[in-house]
Amino acid sequence: MSRLLLMDGNVAEKRKLAAGLGVRSSSEIYAIAIRAHFPELELDVVYAADRDWQMPMGRSWSDYDGLVITGSSLHAYDKEFAVTNQIALVAEAANAGLPIFGSCWGLQIAVMAAGGVVAYNPKGREVGFARKIETSEAGADHPIFRGKGKVFDAPCIHYDEVIELPSSATLLASNRHSLVQAAVVPLGKSEVWAVQYHPEFDLEQLAQLYTLYADDMVAQGFFNSGDDLARYVGQLRELAANPDDTGLAWQLGVDEDITDDGRRRLEIRNWIEDRILGQASAS
Repeated sequence: MSRLLLMDGNVAEKRKLAAGLGVRSSSEIYAIAIRAHFPELELDVVYAADRDWQMPMGRSWSDYDGLVITGSSLHAYDKEFAVTNQIALVAEAANAGLPIFGSCWGLQIAVMAAGGVVAYNPKGREVGFARKIETSEAGADHPIFRGKGKVFDAPCIHYDEVIELPSSATLLASNRHSLVQAAVVPLGKSEVWAVQYHPEFDLEQLAQLYTLYADDMVAQGFFNSGDDLARYVGQLRELAANPDDTGLAWQLGVDEDITDDGRRRLEIRNWIEDRILGQASAS
């Protein structure tokens, strides 16, 4: 039985705040996404942003077949323990030879671990949907995008972005907001398949995050008022409950890239099939 370790990127205080607002944690939404397609996989969670973190049940890297790095509200360029410890653990996992997948924060700390650079994006926050992500020539041929279109939309929320990939990394996808929307980052005895967006998110998660960051959404001009935001969140939740409602999807400017669970999560599914289950069958 294959076992994955999910590294939740957020500190305990942030997780508690989100839970109080009914927002699912980063590791919880990842577990939902993975179990929807691979119910046989064993999943553990490590809260590596906490000073009292520990590996689940005393396990070590050798007990796992892969590492998944979730999103986070932290900044990869900060020097606080919550950040530096996670970067160090990603390097440890890679040195142990574990296949690694990361989204958003996961991409950023993998890049930092490999010697690249992450910074605040002067364009501001990319939130809700990353539009018109286009695969590079290398990305079009990479198994992470097997079954994906050359241009697609994806759920997202981030301020920061990768501004310099390590020299050994390969750029896989970009859009107008961020040059690095996906990359392969060689690290230690392994490599990280990572994306800047969130293939693990569903529409309900986006609705929850808009609620969590409601004040910012209005203050930054994404919505004119709290009432406007509430109406939009209501539409997202309605589409989440009725993903085949093409009229509502049209009003929200989305299609099957977002509403089809299997298509939206393809990058995660492809990584598990190639790097986890494929490796297990080959050994």
